[in-house]
Order: sequence, then C-alpha cells, then structure tokens
Amino acid sequence: MGLLTFKGGIHPDDGKRFSKDQAIRPLLPKGDLVYPLSQHIGAPANPVVKKGDHVLKGQMIAEAGGFVSAPVYASVSGNVKGLEYHFNPAGSKVECIVIENDGEYQEVEYEPVKPLAEMTKEEILEKIGKAGIVGMGGAGFPTRVKLSPKEPEKIEYIIANCAECEPYITADYRRMLENTEQLVSGMRVVLSLFPNAKGYFAVEDNKKDCAQKLMEATADEPRMDVKLLMTKYPQGAERQLIYAVTKRAINSSMLPADAGCIVDNVETLIGIHTAVVEGKPLMERVVTVSGDAVASPGNFKVLLGTSHAELIEAAGGYTATPEKLISGGPMMGFAMVTADAPVTKTSSSILAFKEDVVSRNPETACINCARCVDVCPSRIIPSRLADFAQRHDEESFVAMNGLECVECGSCSYVCPAKRPLKQSIGAMRKIALANKRKK
Repeated sequence: MGLLTFKGGIHPDDGKRFSKDQAIRPLLPKGDLVYPLSQHIGAPANPVVKKGDHVLKGQMIAEAGGFVSAPVYASVSGNVKGLEYHFNPAGSKVECIVIENDGEYQEVEYEPVKPLAEMTKEEILEKIGKAGIVGMGGAGFPTRVKLSPKEPEKIEYIIANCAECEPYITADYRRMLENTEQLVSGMRVVLSLFPNAKGYFAVEDNKKDCAQKLMEATADEPRMDVKLLMTKYPQGAERQLIYAVTKRAINSSMLPADAGCIVDNVETLIGIHTAVVEGKPLMERVVTVSGDAVASPGNFKVLLGTSHAELIEAAGGYTATPEKLISGGPMMGFAMVTADAPVTKTSSSILAFKEDVVSRNPETACINCARCVDVCPSRIIPSRLADFAQRHDEESFVAMNGLECVECGSCSYVCPAKRPLKQSIGAMRKIALANKRKK
C-alpha cells in the first residue's frame, strides 16, 4: 500500500536536522511575563485582574470574551504590573496583561478531577473550554467550539495532525517521542465525545520512530490507528490532511465536520489531556528554536508569556546578527520585527537566519511556466490570481476560485520569477472574505 498524500505540494529542505535530536528542555523565565488578550480566533479575552493584584500560577487572569473565545491563565506567580500594549509574534501591537514574576511559582489549588469514564460530555467540553485550549498548530481556533459540531453523531474521524510538515520545526516530533502517552490520552478524551468516530494519528514517513511509538501505545486501543503519510509540504494543511487520510474533499465554504472529520494538532491534544485528565489549564507549550544563526538549536518547554529573546538566549544566542527572524515556519510563519515578543498559545517556533534570502531575489516578469499550477494543493492558478489581486479585481479573483487558496506558499517557493504570489493572493483573499461576511 502506498503512502497517503494529495496532489501537488513541494519538497523543500526540511532543516529539521538542526533540532530533531534535541530533547525537550524546560525553561523558566527571567523577566516579566506578557500575556496578549487575543491568542486565538474570535473575541479577545477580558481581563479579570488589575494593576497591583497578586496572582498565582494557574489563576485565570482574563476570561473568555464570548463563545468563540478563550480564557488566559497566569503561568507564574507575581504581581500584575498593568495592562499594556506590546508586540505579538506577528508584529502587531496588542493589549496585554504584564505580570512581574516573583520566581516562587506558587500555584493555585486545582479542582479534583474525576475519571474520564465518569464524566459527561458536557463536563469534558466545559473543562476544555475553561482551560483555554485552542488550536496550537497556528490557527488558534477555540477547541471547545471545534469539538461542539451541530451533528456530533456524524463525526467519523478524529485526525491527530502529526505531520509537522513545516521546515525546521520539531516541537511536535519531540512531543510524539517524549509524551506519547499524553498524546494518546488526549485522543482518548476526544473520542469519548464522538462514539461513532475512529481516531487516526497521521504521521509523515520521515518520522517512522514516532509512528512506531504511537503504534505500540495504541496496540490495545481498538478505536485508534496510525496512518503513514508521504513526506511532502503542505501535508499538514487541514484540507490536504483530510483528503490524504479519508479521501474526502472540502472547500473554503465547508468545515471539516461537514466531511465527518475533526482535526487537532499534537500540542492541542496534549493540552486536552492536561485539562481533562490532570485538571490544569493551558500554561505552557513546546517551542523549537532553530535556524543557521542560532548557536545551539533545540526544543524548549516554555511558560506562556515568556519573551522569545529568552528562548534565543537559552539556545546559546546568535552566531551572527540575523537578517531574518520568523515566528512559526518559513513557509507560513510571520517575519518578526523584534524577538522581544511573548510566546503565545500558537507559538510553535522562532527561527533566526543569517541571510534574508527572499529579499535578495528581485521579482521579474512571469514567464508562464505553470510551475505554480503544478504544485498548488488547491488546484487553482496562482499566477493568474496574483494578477487579479495586484489589479484589485476582486470579482475575477473570486470567480477564479481565489478563496480556495490555503496560503501555503508552495507557489512562491517554486516561482522562477520570484513573484510574491502567496502574499498577493493572501491579501486579496482577506479582503474578499471580509466583503463576503458583510454580505
């Protein structure tokens, strides 16, 4: 049987050799902790503390601002310095709660937890929502909302996104190796919500050691299985992952639930385990620090709110002044304006590169080679859509299926003319989606 995959995609140098063999190391912060009120899709959280308040680790400092929202918790004990504006990893100045770390890590007394078998579905969902769990692969969609489809009985597949197809990032890889039981436990929790579903761990075949560990851990789990995927970018994109595993296709007007699927990232499933089985809110995550400008690349278990600059320092600092800092992966991440931005729920990595290769390649005219069409996983025509975007021709952009773009960047990667196809299409797509919502 061949490896599961989709049409299109690319094979960039994965860069994972820098950090894949580095075990997860815990990192305690030195400076103040900064907590953006919006670390998720939906309404920002509302502060429930004020300047001068003393808080404990695990204490809620901002409550959910609506159904599609998520609360924020203190990851240290200390005094609230106030509500301030700071850069987030994406480069925007956002409202944040700042806590002065007292270094004592005094923790709240958590509510006792019941065995999973004794909990109702409503109790499980409440714990997940109250813990502040969101999609931690980058999307940041509140997990309680995702796990509350209109017709739960029609959900047939729970897919654990274990692909981690973005170059350089190895946080999920280390999680799968080192925290296998917690990952499987998280899947067990989700499956308890959907009695008609089967759980699949979808792993790229460049991570056979992870697949083997998961196979061993699920040997006595009749509702769980491991699926090997072809190593290819963007294998971990939601639509492509669903198609590879189930051969069911969804488009921009559909949700995974419409195809009987729910997809959760590795870190998210571990967060679900922590919330439901251990009774603790989301306060930490694993982050990869890598790139050719980093002295000792590695993977760190970081308390949310910690500065990325402290992560760089923990990885040995820079070997040379980097020309490019990226939050997330090089394909879909954000160029950072400063490393002095906090780790958030969706921060998977910080990458530092000696050279900004992209800016050194001048854009030239399209030569109509169709390479962008060949690699596009959405089977659209990126070069044409970019032309519409640059001419602000929204009507033609939508008519040519521009909304189906998943903004993976495969087209920009292969373009010999070095056109910023993904950026042009992404900008117009945001405008078109906003106008569609207004209508």
